[in-house]
Amino acid sequence: MPPTKQEQEDEPSVRDKFIKSATKGKILTNQCTNCGQYMLETVYFCDKCGKNSFKSVELDGIGTVVTYTILAVAPEGFEDAGSYAWVVFKLIDKPIRASGFLSNVATSGDLPLGSKVMVIGYDEKHGLLLKKSDQAE
Repeated sequence: MPPTKQEQEDEPSVRDKFIKSATKGKILTNQCTNCGQYMLETVYFCDKCGKNSFKSVELDGIGTVVTYTILAVAPEGFEDAGSYAWVVFKLIDKPIRASGFLSNVATSGDLPLGSKVMVIGYDEKHGLLLKKSDQAE
């Protein structure tokens, strides 16, 4: 039986589920039920087989830095952040790339490519929050 209108309204949004996963150090993904391909939850069709049947899967939010942009002078509205990097990282053992906010990065020496990072939460203003994994222990 399909869910009632009230049950549909009570169901958390994909965004809310993503944020809840991030607060646990996880990345919420979709896994194609046809071919097993993993994708971020914002994808509506599998990029491998083209199907649109998925199951939600939480993956560990640990990965390696593949690229980043350092903002040494924070833009208006982000003055509280100081110097930071917007980081693209690849999850370990899965073909997923995600991006997030990493504070206290002023130079490329602070964040060599291949550095390990981990998800530590979500902030309404800054988005997915990251921490260098050597600092996380």
